Amino acid sequence: MAFDRLIDKIAEMQNPTVAGLDPKLDYVPEFIKEECFAKYGKTLEGAAAALFEFNKALIDALYEVVPAIKPQAAYYEMYGWQGVKALADTIAYAKSKGMFVITDGKRNDIGTTMEAYAAAHLGSTTVAGEEVEAFGADALTVNGYLGTDGIKPLVNICKTGDKGIFVLVKTSNPSSGELQDKKLDDGTTVYEQMGKMCEEWGTELEGKYGYSGVGAVVGATYPEQLAEMRAKCPHTFFLVPGYGAQGGKGADLVNYFNEDGLGAQGGGANDVKNAFDENGLGAIINSSRGIMCAWKKQGLTENDFAKAAYNEAVRMRDEIIGCIGKIKK
Repeated sequence: MAFDRLIDKIAEMQNPTVAGLDPKLDYVPEFIKEECFAKYGKTLEGAAAALFEFNKALIDALYEVVPAIKPQAAYYEMYGWQGVKALADTIAYAKSKGMFVITDGKRNDIGTTMEAYAAAHLGSTTVAGEEVEAFGADALTVNGYLGTDGIKPLVNICKTGDKGIFVLVKTSNPSSGELQDKKLDDGTTVYEQMGKMCEEWGTELEGKYGYSGVGAVVGATYPEQLAEMRAKCPHTFFLVPGYGAQGGKGADLVNYFNEDGLGAQGGGANDVKNAFDENGLGAIINSSRGIMCAWKKQGLTENDFAKAAYNEAVRMRDEIIGCIGKIKK
């Protein structure tokens, strides 16, 4: 299963984190933008080229210490088809370096439309009788609020293509409780029900470490809910946003991981500790701006942005491992 591969990388590197590549053009150093604008003009093509050069340098700096990247599709789509190509090129480059790739697209629909999304991001497309991979990510974030009709096409591809999905369960944004915290007739919350459905959807996709190919997004900004959902979703691997820039810290993620240190993603060390179990398993923690813009915080020049990103990734790794201990599988 795809998440078995991710868990193996996490344990090998002793690093349960993912670098979010959400590159606004404002984050890209001026010298990269100047080079790309000189070649392509101040155009969508020039902007997309700058994003890709920025991403390549970050991947080169991170791939030996960080197991995965998570590009957010919207930051590429805003630059038109040129930006979408930069997304595809970023995915391909990261995979060439051995990194696990989670496309953050939050896609959802039903029927053949969902099948098309699944084929685009996780599967392949038939062209004149030939199967061609479009984006080729290892996993995709999805919205489960259309129910099983929207998830089944994804589960089918996960089963046949060694892929995974992360379903939105309890998100890190401040207004998430407006819907997700609402109580149902049986007294449970909407997010609890969604977590239960993730467990059910993943029953046919369980991997060798006990986690299925259907993961969940649970934000580091709500550490009590992290602990709650870790206990209620023992077979669900967590992607945990909200680390650093969104307010989470390492110790709040500990309950996202199972007793072997596998399963989550998100927050700062004390805030994300609830994502992990006593063995450091069950979650992978995301940091985006904290890594991409680390040079600003570290007082370095923009020419050292890749070095600063490496330093921040190592600091984040050490902070989280300091809270959860050695990851064991």
